[in-house]
Amino acid sequence: MNEHRYRWRNKQLREHVSVIDGLIAPTLLLKNVVYLNVFLKKWIKAHIWVYQDRIVYVGERLPQNIEGTEVTDCKGKYAVPGYIEPHAHPSQLYNPHQLSEYAAQSGTTTLMNDNLIWLYLLDVKRAFTLMDRFMELPISMYWWARFDAQSSLQEELGVFSNSQVLSWLEHEAVVQGGELTSWPQVLEDDDQILYWMQESKRLGKPIEGHFPGASEHTLVKMKLLGASADHESMSGQEVVERLQNGYQVGLRYSSIRPDLPEILKEIRQLGVDQFDQLTMTTDGSTPSFYEKGMMNQCIRIALEQGVPVEDAYMMASYNAAKHFNMRDRLGSIAPGQVAHINLLETKDNPDPVSVIAKGQWIKRDGSQVPHERSIDWNKYGIGPLELDWELEDGDLQFSIPIGLEMVNDVIIKPVALTLDVTVDEIEDKYEEAFLMLASREGGWRVNTVIKGFTNKLGGLVSSYSNTGDIVLIGKSKRDLLLAFQRMKEIGGGIVLAHQGEIIYEMPLPLAGMMFDGEVDELIEKERELKSTLKAFGYRYHDPVYNLLFLSSTHLPFIRITPQGIIDVKKKEVLFPAIMR
Repeated sequence: MNEHRYRWRNKQLREHVSVIDGLIAPTLLLKNVVYLNVFLKKWIKAHIWVYQDRIVYVGERLPQNIEGTEVTDCKGKYAVPGYIEPHAHPSQLYNPHQLSEYAAQSGTTTLMNDNLIWLYLLDVKRAFTLMDRFMELPISMYWWARFDAQSSLQEELGVFSNSQVLSWLEHEAVVQGGELTSWPQVLEDDDQILYWMQESKRLGKPIEGHFPGASEHTLVKMKLLGASADHESMSGQEVVERLQNGYQVGLRYSSIRPDLPEILKEIRQLGVDQFDQLTMTTDGSTPSFYEKGMMNQCIRIALEQGVPVEDAYMMASYNAAKHFNMRDRLGSIAPGQVAHINLLETKDNPDPVSVIAKGQWIKRDGSQVPHERSIDWNKYGIGPLELDWELEDGDLQFSIPIGLEMVNDVIIKPVALTLDVTVDEIEDKYEEAFLMLASREGGWRVNTVIKGFTNKLGGLVSSYSNTGDIVLIGKSKRDLLLAFQRMKEIGGGIVLAHQGEIIYEMPLPLAGMMFDGEVDELIEKERELKSTLKAFGYRYHDPVYNLLFLSSTHLPFIRITPQGIIDVKKKEVLFPAIMR
């Protein structure tokens, strides 16, 4: 098994010591750099010796043996640890490989990733083999072990079996349990998830909560049951409440909630002057949000809000490593660490001019260093979506009396239907559009109406969704059929049709869920999607997240899921899915 440097073998450890003794030369020497020592919270001038993928020495000495060593004089530069994204959803249209390479250019060299997509797409053996391949990349890729689906699946016990969850938890690349969106069930009586939580703690892996708006009462009870962290604070006061109860708190700056500046301002006003229990996260933002980078954006905001410069960098590096019990390998510039190093022009500019990941230059003097690191996705069973069924006129029958009304990007409430939905096309004077969720395998469908997404568009069809099933939204049944057929032809993706013509398409050839190309290109495709939808009456901020949230049962108040239309609060199926 490729070990991804979870540990170094005895032979390698002896070599590292031999570098100190001068018997072996370091592979890379960074001379005369001022680096952030996170243990002292001070900036110190030193020489940094790197051997292969590990830092072996940081201090005043220069190596006796530099035969074959690459020597770089860093006078005038500042070195900080490679940034850590502690809460990544690595498949929000992009795929983990391209996302990690893109993020590394702005200094984020470690991603702690959601494993949910692999639970839907791959069996355990293939998923772990793919993770081994990711381990060979210069960027460090770690994973969570999900306990719940964030939706109501028809075969949830198969996806979240005891053996599968435990296999994930025990894997060395898995660093936490969660994120835990099914906490209400745990509070009520779900001993299965509670058991997984205890196993996670036994293995020394924290548990990430998902507690938006939770009361102190709930926070205390979840802490007693094992929750370690939460990233859902929506105000400075909520941050303080979590800190007071001993949580590690992730401050969010994301495409759906870009409120980090305000939260930092509020916690400063509330007297918070200790930052050791705080991290920051972009929480799986959609592609265009990353145009200026990932964790470097968060650090910049922290600096602008008056966070001490040392703490700002540590919130995006050492604090996360410490939380995941990985401080011996990540989050600092010190002997024994994986060689993730960002070189800065000034302390107050977190955009690195050069980036080193596992001892390799990823970016140097402002330019990307090319490397051949392709992933053969087909080898792991991930290729274009192949649907062996057709959408037919008979599938587009809408008759239930309740629809879904979008209040904002997150909240959906039930709405009584007053218009005739047996027609082939809903007139533009109505805000309602047809909404359908269809099984990827073609076995079932759920038909209703959504209000507030579009008042004009003929049809949108997406194989990208929270559960991997097919979402259809539009005013015209004819355009929905056309968009569905085109989505099949391109092997999965998001397709828009209007008045009998295809007006937009985003191919997602990796299982119909992920783009296979550069993130820069994807950013432009996402922008085009948003502008096109706005031209057809879309009035919110993040249509990509809207497609995910349609089935997300951790959000209020009503959702369309593989089981049917769900009342989230009552946990009741109002209208079940129909077998095709």
